[in-house]
Amino acid sequence: MQRRSVLKNIGGLLLVPSITLASTSTKKQPVLRVAHLTDIHLKNKFDAPARFVKCLHHMQQQSPKVDLVLNGGDIVFDMNKENISTINDQWQLSKSIMKAECSIPVRYCLGNHDIWWNEDDKGQAIYGKKYAMDQLGLVKPYYSFVQNGWKFIILDSVHLDIDNTWYIGKLGDEQFSWLEQELKATAPTMPVLVLTHIPVLTATNLIEENTVNKWVMLGGDMHTDNAKIINLFYQHPNVKLCLSGHIHLREKLIYNNVTYICNGAVSGAWWEGNRRETAPGYGVLDLYADGSFTEEYINY
Repeated sequence: MQRRSVLKNIGGLLLVPSITLASTSTKKQPVLRVAHLTDIHLKNKFDAPARFVKCLHHMQQQSPKVDLVLNGGDIVFDMNKENISTINDQWQLSKSIMKAECSIPVRYCLGNHDIWWNEDDKGQAIYGKKYAMDQLGLVKPYYSFVQNGWKFIILDSVHLDIDNTWYIGKLGDEQFSWLEQELKATAPTMPVLVLTHIPVLTATNLIEENTVNKWVMLGGDMHTDNAKIINLFYQHPNVKLCLSGHIHLREKLIYNNVTYICNGAVSGAWWEGNRRETAPGYGVLDLYADGSFTEEYINY
């Protein structure tokens, strides 16, 4: 009886490794690892080139490795406040660093600092978004692509206000119609990630030091058509994630089962330290076939 009891216990112990192995082999694996770099604001000051190279190297040393980089805009420091010679230098600097220091494919979104709205140059080829689009090889400022079972929709969120003096966040009728058709044409089983520069939805603009009895919401800090966009997302439950930058603050909101992530800036406070409590950094996301994901913000 004792011998049978011992053998019975040994048999039970022998089953344990096989159960563990089975559990490990069925562990869910991501189909894609994505880095979100935004608000780089590159120029040849503040030691920005060397610090940007450090960020790129840090990102490429992640394990598992990053498969795709999403650049959320504000690639150069500020096209509106520089002369054409300086703008040319900033873009050349950006392209030379990316070519030499980044081996991962990159998809770009335009930011407000990547657009030339100098009133004296209206009607010129440089005016508006064309210059930046030519630098990035973009045919249109908004587009989509599919990779590893996920659809990525890159939107153009920066437009002139009705008085043509300043920018606001919105899509406009033509782009919104395109987005409607794009989502309608996407299989309901395919998860969707949306990238904008200006946040579609954010609470960061509520962080004010001198609020008395109300908050001021500026149209340049958040999409002015966000209710319309959110309602469209509600009709397409496969929209899982909406990434943005622009504010230079790290934030995550969940509304109607869509996660809105505003990541901090690679440049922090424009290469002069932290922006409030958010240090310079970038986001890393693991995307899964079922539409789920994990994400973190990394200070480099």
